[in-house]
Amino acid sequence: MPQPHVVAAPAFLSDMQIATWNINGIKARLPVLLEWLKEANPDICCLQEIKSVNEGFPTQILEDAGYNVAVHGQKAFNGVAILSKRPFDEVSYGLPGDDSDEQSRYLEAVVQLDDTIIRVASIYLPNGNPVDSPKYSYKLAWMDRLIAHAKQLLKLEEPLVLAGDYNVIPQSQDAKRPELWVNDALALPQSRARFRSLLNLGLTDALRAVNTDAGIYTFWDYQAGAWKRDNGIRIDHALLSPQAVDRLEECRIDKHVRGWTKPSDHVPLVVTVSEADNA
Repeated sequence: MPQPHVVAAPAFLSDMQIATWNINGIKARLPVLLEWLKEANPDICCLQEIKSVNEGFPTQILEDAGYNVAVHGQKAFNGVAILSKRPFDEVSYGLPGDDSDEQSRYLEAVVQLDDTIIRVASIYLPNGNPVDSPKYSYKLAWMDRLIAHAKQLLKLEEPLVLAGDYNVIPQSQDAKRPELWVNDALALPQSRARFRSLLNLGLTDALRAVNTDAGIYTFWDYQAGAWKRDNGIRIDHALLSPQAVDRLEECRIDKHVRGWTKPSDHVPLVVTVSEADNA
């Protein structure tokens, strides 16, 4: 696939913000995205569920906002993108392990830090519902492929951030009403076990590295007054390699964005890493 147009990199700063956000349709959510980019000013933003082919993505508008753009789109469904203030050194499209998989759910890019590079992936992991359908077996197979790929990436021993909508509620404390999710693909033991397998490779859940409190969510359904009742779940995650954890400064969730006009049902999660190794 062709490399995106290059927007000039800004001067290096002491910290870098890497965000992930399931935008739930780039066409419907572009005003909200532009408003949040202006407010939060992330260096890198991983987007999921753009629901757009590459040609329909608002690349020029986002380049005008100061971002290089890489897109792995799909008509009407799925689709991932990465926005970066710095030029991409590499861009890889699709999750390895199954050449027959036509769903656009994985995009990986490399950008420069002050003293090294950082590798970032935008991930839209399958939902898997209903669990008695092929959708759940696809979800588990996709997670197995992600585990295998992450294992290979960790051998590079470089700062790595695997960010996105994992469609996994890791623990009961990650849901306001965990009893409602017991039989859902997002919380079944097989889903959680594979998420733990990623962590057991040596990856770190960035949010849990800085905050172990319950009641922290990234998704509130549009239905049944979920937002007003704070009936949320935490399914958007940033998993960091040891080299990225050494640089970890902060991880936050921009919850207030859910209250904006015509919002996504997800909110941005933002990881701040230092330019220089803190180890």
